[in-house]
Amino acid sequence: MEYRLKNGKFTAAATTQGGELISFRDGEGTEYLWQGDPAFWVGRDPILFPIVGALKDGKIRFPEGEYAMGRHGFARNARFTLAEQGEDCVTLELTESPETLAQYPYPFRLRVTHRLTERGFETAYGVKNTGEGPMMYCVGGHAAFNCPVRAGERFEDYRLVFDEREDAGSVAVGPGGVLGGFLEEEYLRGTDTIALDHGIFDRADTLIFDGLRSQGVSLVHKDTGRGLRMDFHQFPMLGIWTMPEKNAPYICIEPWQGCGAYGDENGRFADKPYAVILAPGEEKTLRFSVELL
Repeated sequence: MEYRLKNGKFTAAATTQGGELISFRDGEGTEYLWQGDPAFWVGRDPILFPIVGALKDGKIRFPEGEYAMGRHGFARNARFTLAEQGEDCVTLELTESPETLAQYPYPFRLRVTHRLTERGFETAYGVKNTGEGPMMYCVGGHAAFNCPVRAGERFEDYRLVFDEREDAGSVAVGPGGVLGGFLEEEYLRGTDTIALDHGIFDRADTLIFDGLRSQGVSLVHKDTGRGLRMDFHQFPMLGIWTMPEKNAPYICIEPWQGCGAYGDENGRFADKPYAVILAPGEEKTLRFSVELL
């Protein structure tokens, strides 16, 4: 089921399949979200829950036992239900099922709210522990934006410009998505700008930054300055990705609360970087926003 949103000049659409925002257009009809062309990548805006990234050997240990789970968790492939709807917003909900409990031992309620704003849109992830004991999880976004945005432009015409000059190395991605070490090419050392080039992702797969000073990053055309800015200040990590070896016409900007497994992890979920632990009945909401420039 798809739900249409409207707010002044902006329109958007969200779907119960994966709870994704699948369209965002401005008043000129320009589509900013990647439309999932299977020649490159079928995803659009997957929700990463209850893990972000890959697990070491595909397994993780909770106090309740060891479980196996695929990369980025199960929410992105699940069917959500409608919780609330307005003209400019929609809230979609996922709760535990026999399928989720086989991978993840906790009762939960995940609500994702997509809302149009005066300058763009906002996505909020609200996670509630509906069980009787502590619950642990990670959550993240994976929004894919058309790049180039307009006909006649190139991927290489665009820049990622961070709010502040950074001095951060990108965490290396190894076989099976396991993390560790740093890339030889450090894309944010003494600069606020990454000039987009498909060769970056052919070499690195994903750029992963931890503890940036910036609260946001802009995807902008080098000549016109047009584009968008994502505010990710509630999230401690940020991923940047496009499909390697494909020259794909999109870029994902991914705010993360958590990340894939490091090679030296002990396998316990509670020890994963930025894992959240909720008491029974407790709820936490994290949000990011996008505004057009």
